[in-house]
Amino acid sequence: MFVPSALRGRTGVIAGGLLIALLLFAVVPRVAPGAQSSSQLQGTIDAQKGRERSLRSTAQRLGALEASASKAVAAAQNRLAQVQQEYDVAQGKLATTSSNLRATRAKLVQLRRKLEQGRDQLAAVLRSHYTADRPGLVDVVVSSKGFAEVLERINFLKRVQASDTKIVDLVRDSRDAAKTDEGRYAKLRVEQAKEAQEATSRRNAMASMTAGLEQRRASLAQARAAKVAALSSARSKRKGAEKTLAKLEAAQAKAARQYTAPSSSPRAAGGSQGAGSNWAIPWAIVQCESGGQNFTPNSLGASGYYQFMPQTWKALGGSTPNAYQASKAEQDRLAAKLWNGGAGARNWDCAAIVGITG
Repeated sequence: MFVPSALRGRTGVIAGGLLIALLLFAVVPRVAPGAQSSSQLQGTIDAQKGRERSLRSTAQRLGALEASASKAVAAAQNRLAQVQQEYDVAQGKLATTSSNLRATRAKLVQLRRKLEQGRDQLAAVLRSHYTADRPGLVDVVVSSKGFAEVLERINFLKRVQASDTKIVDLVRDSRDAAKTDEGRYAKLRVEQAKEAQEATSRRNAMASMTAGLEQRRASLAQARAAKVAALSSARSKRKGAEKTLAKLEAAQAKAARQYTAPSSSPRAAGGSQGAGSNWAIPWAIVQCESGGQNFTPNSLGASGYYQFMPQTWKALGGSTPNAYQASKAEQDRLAAKLWNGGAGARNWDCAAIVGITG
């Protein structure tokens, strides 16, 4: 775009140039409004690649953690199986202990019953001895009718005495046995409770550990799946951007080839140079910048066919104070130097406008 004050005296030339520009803008490929430029697309692609690397690395770390968690789950499950076996053994021992406990309890009941019976018998004997007069040896002999009866009565008295002694011994033994079995019974009860509590606690602890490990493994698997899905989405977006960039670059290359015209002789300063002339940069840019006219400086100071700024013209080695004052050949030479095979295309704003750069 040029400032009207800079174009005073060139109304006809400018009108022709603008008309040509309008006609050429209708066919020159350019970036659609709202669409990304090539540089923006390349930035998007680079950003997506970086995101893919990050997601891939994260997914790999999550996969390694998931594998480690799976091993831990397997180990915990094996340990839980062992603890279950130990629990089953403990339950078997507990069942045996319970059986022994019941047998001991039954035996204790019997011993207590015998003890009560022995005590009753002993009490009866003591009462009979206390209430009855114990016959002496003389009484036994005098009251006996013969020697045989004397012997019989003496043996009877001995048997009574032995029976009394046996009853006393039975009571004492029953009491001692009952005391022993009561201690054994109490010990079995404590052992039974301890075994049951230990087996249950160990089994519950291992079950809790296994469940926790399984939950962690599931969480890792879910996180890894999310990262893989995000990675797939990032790849899809990157491929879409690469496809769009390839199309845009192809269109830009086509525009550069299409609007770079064959050579012809240059004209004097101020003369009209058309699309059929030889230009050092793509004609589409020239058309956008000057319409092929050797303009005097505009309000910003840009002049010539290629709209050189004074400082740029001087830096490139221009022989005149401003570009428009030099021959087209010199302008072509310095424009080609600035263009640098396309590497310097961004020095012209119109390169982006016509779609040759992003």
